[in-house]
Order: sequence, then C-alpha cells, then structure tokens
Amino acid sequence: MRFAILLLWLAWNGWHPATAQVSSLKTVFESSNGTQTPTYPRIIDWWKKLDAMTGQVRMETRGESDAGFPLHLVVVSADGKTDWSSIKRSGKRIILINNGIHPGEPDGIDASMLLARDIVTRKIDLPNNVVLAIIPVYNIGGAINRSENYRPDQNGPASFGSRGNSQNLDLNRDFIKCDSKEALSFIRLFRDLDPDVFIDNHVSNGADYQHVMTLLTTQYDKLGGTMGAYLREKFEPAIYTHMKEKGYDLVPYVNSWGDKPEGGWSMYWDGPRYSSGYAALWQCFSFVPETHMLKSYPERVKATLALMQSFIAFTTQHAEEIRRIREQQREEVRSSPGMPVGWSVDKSRADSFLFKGYQAGYKSSEISGVDRLYYDREKTFEKMVPVQTYYRAERVITKPAYYVLPQGWHRVAERLEANRVQMRRLVQDTTIECEVYRIASYKSSARPYEGHHANTEVKVETGMQRLNFRKGDWLIPTGQVADRFLMEVLEPQAEDSYFTWNFFDPILGQKEGYSAYAFEDMAAAYLKTDTVLQRKLAGRKAADPEFAKSGRAQLDFIYQNSPWAEPGFMRYPVFRIVGRPPSADR
Repeated sequence: MRFAILLLWLAWNGWHPATAQVSSLKTVFESSNGTQTPTYPRIIDWWKKLDAMTGQVRMETRGESDAGFPLHLVVVSADGKTDWSSIKRSGKRIILINNGIHPGEPDGIDASMLLARDIVTRKIDLPNNVVLAIIPVYNIGGAINRSENYRPDQNGPASFGSRGNSQNLDLNRDFIKCDSKEALSFIRLFRDLDPDVFIDNHVSNGADYQHVMTLLTTQYDKLGGTMGAYLREKFEPAIYTHMKEKGYDLVPYVNSWGDKPEGGWSMYWDGPRYSSGYAALWQCFSFVPETHMLKSYPERVKATLALMQSFIAFTTQHAEEIRRIREQQREEVRSSPGMPVGWSVDKSRADSFLFKGYQAGYKSSEISGVDRLYYDREKTFEKMVPVQTYYRAERVITKPAYYVLPQGWHRVAERLEANRVQMRRLVQDTTIECEVYRIASYKSSARPYEGHHANTEVKVETGMQRLNFRKGDWLIPTGQVADRFLMEVLEPQAEDSYFTWNFFDPILGQKEGYSAYAFEDMAAAYLKTDTVLQRKLAGRKAADPEFAKSGRAQLDFIYQNSPWAEPGFMRYPVFRIVGRPPSADR
C-alpha cells in the first residue's frame, strides 16, 4: 500500500520509469567533463535513443544533404503532440533552432541535447503553448570532416568539424542561391514549419572581451514595420534582461575588427544570404547567438543553453502577442506598394550598450619583430559604447502586380517553388504589355565568392514593351506573404537577387552579331533614315573623344540602336506587369 502511494506521488510529480531512463542518457559533452563534442553518428544515435524513450520527442528526416545523409529535424513538445498537423491546429508558437551550420562551432549541438533531455525530465519547463523544432546538425559534411586542427585559436572542444560542407560551401551564405542540397531542404522545412522565432547557434571570433555570449539580432529597420519596432523595443531588451538574471551580460555581436572595440561598431548587416536575414524575409523573429571562441567550452555551452531558455521564456509569455504582430506584419507586406532593397548604416545616431573589455596593447612579435596586437586580461574595463543600430533605406522599388518568368529559367522557378511562392502557368501563348529592365551597367567580382562571381553596382534602364509569352511561362502575383522574398530575389538591384548570384548571366553575353565590312553599308543607309539615331550618335561622339576616334565603336552603337540588335542581350528576363494580366492565365 505504501509503495502504491509512493508511485502515485512520484507520478503526480512527473516521475515515471521513462523519466529515470532519460535522466541516465548522458551526452559526450557531460561524460568528457565538457572537453569533447560528439561525432555526427553519435549525435544522431543519441537523438534516436531519446526519441525511443519518450513521447515528447520525435526525430524525422527532412530532405537531403550534399553529404548523402538526410537532414534531421527533432520536435520537442511538452504535451506529446509532435506531429505537425496537431501542432498547427493547437496554435502553438514554434521556435526553430539550427545547430552546426559551422560544425567547428558546436556549442548549440551540445546545448540542444541538454535542453531537450532536461525538458523531458522536467528540469527545464517547456509550456504547452510553445514547441521546439531542432536541427541537430545542419552541415553534415562539415561535421564528418573532423579534425583537432581546425580553428586553432578556439578554446575547445578537443576536435570538431569543418566550416565548409561537402562542396566546401559556407552554408551561411547559401540561403538565397541554394547551391547545396542542405539549403533546398532547409527552405522547404522552414516554409512548412513557418516558425515564429529562429535561433542559429554560432561561435564568434574577432576581438577579445569579457562577455561569454554576444547576440546578433536581425537588423530592426530591415525587418521593418510592427515587427521591427517590437524587436527593438521589447523582444531583444527582454532577452537581455532574462540573461542578466541568469548571470550573463549580453552585448550585440561585436562587429569590430579593430584593436579597440570600445570605440563602438555598426550593427551587423545580415542580408538575405544569411540564415537570420533569410528568416526575416518571412516575418520571423531571427537571432544568431555568438559565444566567444576564447571562453572555455563548458562556459560556452552553458551560456547557449541559458539563452535558449530565455527565448522559450519570452515566447511563452508573449505567445499571443507574437502571433498577432506577425500576422499584422504580413498584412503590411501584402498591402505595401513598394519594398526597400538597398540600405546604408545611419552613422548619425546610435544606441549605448555596456561593453566589458580587456585593455588592448602592442608588443614585439617573436616571429617578425614587428609590433603585434594583444589583449591584457589583467586589465579589464567596463564602458558604455555606441552601437549604430539604425539603417536607412537607400532604394525603394514599387511593387508590380505580377512578375512574369519565362519557363526556360527553370533553376529560378525551382527555387521559387521550394520557397512555396504562389505561381501559376500561362495556359496559352499570349502577348502582354510589360515593364522591362535593361542592364545598363554592373560590376562582376574579380575573385570568386562561394562559387560565384557576384554582380554588384547594378544599374538598369526601364521601358515598356509588348512581349510574346508562351504557354507554360510563369505568372507570379504579388499581394502574398512571399512579396518581401520575391522583391529581394527578382529585382536585379537587390543585394542578394538571383541576378547578383549569376542565375541570369547568359543575357550578359551577346549571341548574335555582324561582320563589320558587310554591315557598314547597311548601317550607313539606315542612319540616313533615322534622325533620332543621328542625334544620339552625334551627342555620344561629342561627349566621348575615345568613342569619336573608334569606327568600330560607332558602328556597334548604330547596331545596338537598330532593329537588328539582339533583343535578349542585356534585357533582364523577369518582367513586371503593372496592371491586370490578360485572361491567358485563367
């Protein structure tokens, strides 16, 4: 009888045999006293065991990776509802946690294991209005490529993975171009889950300072509207308060590569290529925790765990507010007449944050004899520093009613479909009056960046044309949740557009041409009939002495301004419809 009463009391207080079993499931981090992080196979094996032990945790596969292994997703729910249809019906807020995008920064991998296990054993509270979605390891290829010699200036663990994935891509630059299978799997996962909060765990390098944890928050003005204001004024300050209560003084990600960060810095610009910048395009509160590389590994994992608990606490307390604000922002995006696609830091104003640093100094290098930078950890200081957290919109583009994408650009269409963009295909050949961009100038990077030669400093000329489209071409309406994403990828002047990432480079090469000796007489005859072209040619010769000396340049000028010019050369192949399209899309 007493034993039965004891069992009832233990059950009432959350104990049952499975809980005891889970409590005994130690991690490599714990069994090594914080000196090691698990290999990829051991990570997946640990999560499988936790899944088998409890109904509160379920691990599933979500697409492919370049490494040949599936991308895993772990669902953690206090009430045992771990299938996504039940979660969506319940109205829970979803926190998505990404780990190991850079496997040499494994803090989140270990902290997430501790978090999930402690939720199951009720050491950490996960209220019923929040569910966690955890990617145990995102960059699987990098995690498998393991060594003791990577990141030599990082203070533990003993060995870990490489920054590059199986294609040697930095996956935190791949969320728009999607050159990796991981990125395509992620964006499908992300759009299916539609998380309210996104956390991408990292480790920072750069200057030395006292803080164990810094926080990169997606840029408030770029997020914009109701959400941007809420993030700046309420969400982020509350996280700072939660962490202070746990013994951590947060500071914004130290975006300073000089020797004296106490002079202040600009808030990191997380463009759409980055995880947090991509998430923000879908009205998601996104953050990149950055522990400091020189702190001990146990300190870093503990701080990462504390920060994830802080996000859970805030999301739980403000769950309905977060839902309402996101929906309000989405309506703002759908109804907005235009979107900003170019930004610059506002250096005229800044916010102040408490920075705890070490005195920087210089001493003679034992290698070169030249003065080298060092930080004296015996000389600490605390100072309020300016952080330029405001950005100005430098280029705002009016939203069209529709974009038209010819079906031949299938790589672009595949990425739009993966992002769940609403599109439909023309059901018959038709002619449409379109706004057309012509690429007037651009600059291609001299060196490759993540497998591309990025096109920047893009200038366009705009005109109206009646163009023939074929059955099967894509018609993409605006006025949808995807509007922000669409304008960032389809407007060629946006910093991470598909034009920037070379998807449309074939238009930059002329395919048709002429033989100068044969075309010379044709051009002379045509020039006599076109007085407008005569004036343009004369004006160009007067303004450009080098042009005036070049017969070939003048001949080509006439060709490019004649009916014989190749229509697709330098014509941007995504077209804008200002009004309603014809009935061919019905």
